[in-house]
Amino acid sequence: MDMDTHTPLAPESGPPAPARPPRVHRAWPVAATAALTILVTGAFATLPGLFTRPVREEFGWSYGSIGVATSVNMLLYGLMAPFAAALMDRFGIRRVATTALATVAAGALLTTTVLTEPWQLTLFWGLLVGLGTGSTAMTLGAAVTQRWFVRRRGLVTGVLASASVLGQLVFLPALSRLAGHHGWRAALVTVALAACATAPVVLLVLRDHPADSGLKPYGGTDFTPRPSPARGAVGRTFRVLRRACRIPSFWLLAAAFAVCGASTNGILWTHFTPAAHDHGMPATTASALLAIVGVFNVAGTIASGWLTDRFPPRRLLAVCFALRAALLLTLPLSLAATPTPPLLVFVTVFGLLDLATVPPVLALCREFYGDDSAIVFGWVSTAHQLGAALVALLGGTARDVFGSYDPVWTAVGTLCAMAALLSLAIRPATRVASTLSW
Repeated sequence: MDMDTHTPLAPESGPPAPARPPRVHRAWPVAATAALTILVTGAFATLPGLFTRPVREEFGWSYGSIGVATSVNMLLYGLMAPFAAALMDRFGIRRVATTALATVAAGALLTTTVLTEPWQLTLFWGLLVGLGTGSTAMTLGAAVTQRWFVRRRGLVTGVLASASVLGQLVFLPALSRLAGHHGWRAALVTVALAACATAPVVLLVLRDHPADSGLKPYGGTDFTPRPSPARGAVGRTFRVLRRACRIPSFWLLAAAFAVCGASTNGILWTHFTPAAHDHGMPATTASALLAIVGVFNVAGTIASGWLTDRFPPRRLLAVCFALRAALLLTLPLSLAATPTPPLLVFVTVFGLLDLATVPPVLALCREFYGDDSAIVFGWVSTAHQLGAALVALLGGTARDVFGSYDPVWTAVGTLCAMAALLSLAIRPATRVASTLSW
């Protein structure tokens, strides 16, 4: 039977009539379950740093062969986002989230049990875990906020965006101790079991649309019936991209978000520790400073979501990039062998800004692209990962050429200043969602 063929439902089997809203709107448990899912899958990002060295010592593989698996994982993390958004429109948020949790759990468990060759690490960790984490990254939060919320969208976006970082902060200390005492396999099994335990919660609590519970979206005034499943998820993903490419706002958003990736994952999270080590700082101290960035990341993202509900998102985005530019341009003056007050100010403020770009970017996608906003945001997120990967590569090359990371900080800081100008150039005067309908 063709899954895309729909038989009209009898009146008695149609969507439930609007119900009286409960005291606690169902949207909040749905958002909490989405946050739990993102938190658990976000913990998988901490594991390569825990298993790379012990896997190399156990199997005698090179760092390069192990790095292939990590690179494939990161690439799929970015590329999967727009397709996951389309799959959620086709099969539902709950099915996609549950499948993603099962996929990451299977990938982690297979890595611990049948690993004998480097290609298996690439298959199990790179492919399976990459597909699963990419399906529950930013697009899960985008889909939930788009369907379940009219009010507080920015705040909910900030909370869901911060859940991934919070997952890393919650799991990393315990996983580090576990790996140290019981080996790297114990750490992978732990996060796999956490994913398995989260799947039943998703099945019980998460709902694809407010109409499934006979409710209006939180803050909405009209009851909206659940739309029919969107046909051809993969084809739709590319059609949305093709139509979005015709709109200047898409290129401005993608370029700005690529700079966001370059200035966070690409340079800070990849090269801050070796750059600090160049100035005589121990790696453990530099890692502790990055942990501070992660702590303030959560507060900054939630605050950004709150502000996005109250101020024009393009201006908020411009402010984030302008402040980030100032921080990166002055960082070479702050680096030293010990944490100086200026360096502590840097990690604190940069932590507040790190993921603060996500709520305004998602708000602009909703404003311009309507029902297709989650897919468009997925493609913009792909640009984020490409920018991160490019600068992660070029940053190391520049260090080899110049013997210092100072030119890299200056270059990326300049890019952030340019991104601030690009953000101001985004004009929300015309809604383009109608041009993307099909």
